Amino acid sequence: MHKSYYTILCAVLPGLFSCMLPSCESPQGKDGSHLLSADWPVYGGNKSGNRYSHLNQINLNNVHRLQVAWIYESEPKDKKPVHSEMECQPIVVQGILYATSPQLKLFALNAADGKRIWEFDPFKNSEPKITTSRGVVYWEDGEDKRILFSAGSTLYAVNAITGVPVKEFGENGKIDLHEGLSDQFDANKSYVAATTPGTIYKNILVTGSAVSEGGDAAPGYIRGYDIVSGKLKWVFHPVPQPGESGYETWPKDAYKKIGAANNWSGLTIDDKRGTVYLGTGSPAADFYGGARTGMNLYSDCILALDATTGKLKWYYQTIHHDLWDRDIPCPPNLATILFNGKKRDVVVAATKDGLVYMLDRDSGLSLFPVEEKKVPTDGLPGEYPWPTQKFPVKPLPFSNQVFREDDITHISPASHAYVKKIFDSTVHSDKFLPPGEKAALLYGYSGGAEWGGNAIDSDGILYQNANNAIWRVQMESRRMQELRFSSYGQGLYSVQCAACHRPDKKGNGVEIPGLLQIGSRLGETEINQVIQNGRRRMPAFPQLTPGERKAIVQYLLNDHNALNSKIEKSRSTQKKAEFPYQPAYHAKIWEKLKDPDGYPANNPPWGTLSAIDLKTGDYRWQVPLGEYPELTKKGTPVTGTENYGGPVVTDGGLLFIAATRDEKIRAFDKITGKIVWEFPLPAAGFASTITYMVNGKQYVVVAAGGGRGLKSGNSYIAFALP
Repeated sequence: MHKSYYTILCAVLPGLFSCMLPSCESPQGKDGSHLLSADWPVYGGNKSGNRYSHLNQINLNNVHRLQVAWIYESEPKDKKPVHSEMECQPIVVQGILYATSPQLKLFALNAADGKRIWEFDPFKNSEPKITTSRGVVYWEDGEDKRILFSAGSTLYAVNAITGVPVKEFGENGKIDLHEGLSDQFDANKSYVAATTPGTIYKNILVTGSAVSEGGDAAPGYIRGYDIVSGKLKWVFHPVPQPGESGYETWPKDAYKKIGAANNWSGLTIDDKRGTVYLGTGSPAADFYGGARTGMNLYSDCILALDATTGKLKWYYQTIHHDLWDRDIPCPPNLATILFNGKKRDVVVAATKDGLVYMLDRDSGLSLFPVEEKKVPTDGLPGEYPWPTQKFPVKPLPFSNQVFREDDITHISPASHAYVKKIFDSTVHSDKFLPPGEKAALLYGYSGGAEWGGNAIDSDGILYQNANNAIWRVQMESRRMQELRFSSYGQGLYSVQCAACHRPDKKGNGVEIPGLLQIGSRLGETEINQVIQNGRRRMPAFPQLTPGERKAIVQYLLNDHNALNSKIEKSRSTQKKAEFPYQPAYHAKIWEKLKDPDGYPANNPPWGTLSAIDLKTGDYRWQVPLGEYPELTKKGTPVTGTENYGGPVVTDGGLLFIAATRDEKIRAFDKITGKIVWEFPLPAAGFASTITYMVNGKQYVVVAAGGGRGLKSGNSYIAFALP
């Protein structure tokens, strides 16, 4: 194509040649760099979720020259929010960058210089309901250009040019995500949000939701909305209702009380097939499934749905009757792979327990062998664990599977002795040990793949960052909990809060804060608001009555006795309902196991980055991702760190990723896994990195929001060549 003609087309049809898909070609300059502009128009870079860019202006030869091009502070410097974080992956459309702040303000920037064009605050005139926001959605039809994003339980449509709500969408530009959830049980009081953006097929927005993980979990319906009017077009029930396929894999009335099995991690779309692909999570309640005997379709599944109707095309279940909260934590990645000499359109899904499934996009059949093996079935009373689970033959797991004595940390003799004592008092022989009244050490809750996803380049190489984190889980009967309660408030705390913040209220010192001194940080009213509305990764608890919230607050503030008799009397007169249901067992201990110095209890690497050839299922390389500088100074080999957020891979031979606790962004040689550039961020970049080109210049951008026990930030930082 002649360059001048190409330029005219791009001017007439903005974004047509954004060149983000592997099949897209764009002209190159004499230096091999791409000309004009290349957008990052959707979450994951393109509808297939490849996190792959053809751009090569920044490459192995010049990446060492990268420097900061601009910084945007998304919140006022003098009002930096406390304990905030950002997981937002921006999008870039026609030279405009769209993203959200820690306080969920939506904004538009000039993508070339970071100057703000407009800002929309969803909580300007209301009480903030701060939830995680991993990105936004862009849609246009002629002059109608919209950004759709969620804040709390509300989905907004905002004019992409002006930042003003689109009045004809829903009610004055917004819809309540509780809509359509209360037909079978009262879900309007439950926590519902959309922390990861949906995807668009024609004029339909398909979205999942984030919900609670206990007996009060709302149903995890997948929904399709008319993007113009906001009207609900279709619903898919992950816990099937009578007459729907999969209903027989649950108890008769499970759909009336079992929630979750939700898609919280995002979706991808195949426009040609009209199919949306997604992964679902575990059903409620985590760690005990006595009220949901059976295989539990369609929890923990890779699903293919008709994007127009929501009808099921096929499913592939990765965990049967999940007792370990091993969700599919990131959107499936769609790719075309040369497999056994033939091009195959595939779905690639990575799991919390470190497995990769590569499925045919039309049939859902695995291209690599997968074995179904017997697993332990000695569960708690009333529990019937499924007798077999899946074990892919290829690719081999990219994260740890079973915690053995040889895996105990050797960072120091004291650390080893501390963890060895815990190891000897727990069970740890199998990754599928059903949680029980004796503490178990298990991988796969917060480990393996995370929500940041992965990248696949045009050569069919999968790039996956991962965690190796061991968790301690111990269950306790409701009766034993009641015997331990010294107050009504403590009882509520034990059921609603202790699984994360621990029974001793100490948290884990990193992602989950301790509550022992919460009165020195927050007042009674503020604590009450956080419980009611949620904050960041902590869900809201709208199902609790004002009296129940007050009892928890007063227990936290050590002033709870006054309400006990009054509230217990009121509670005893309440009619028992099917929802929320009360599991017979709850987690007494549910925590990441650390050594006395706060390092992971297992041997390094604690965070990794892998390159897997999907044509063969073999690894090209695996390297540690991140480091603890104080350990490196002592001569300890690079350990890797806990990491959150995803990569982007480019035709410049590079993979960019932040994600690590050492607060750096790095570029790796995608062929060798060698670090070729790194830069310290003002706060950890627990978000996915993007790249795009505006006016002939390529940029790399990441949100540096910190959090998870580290200092907070609110900066979006762009890098470019000088």
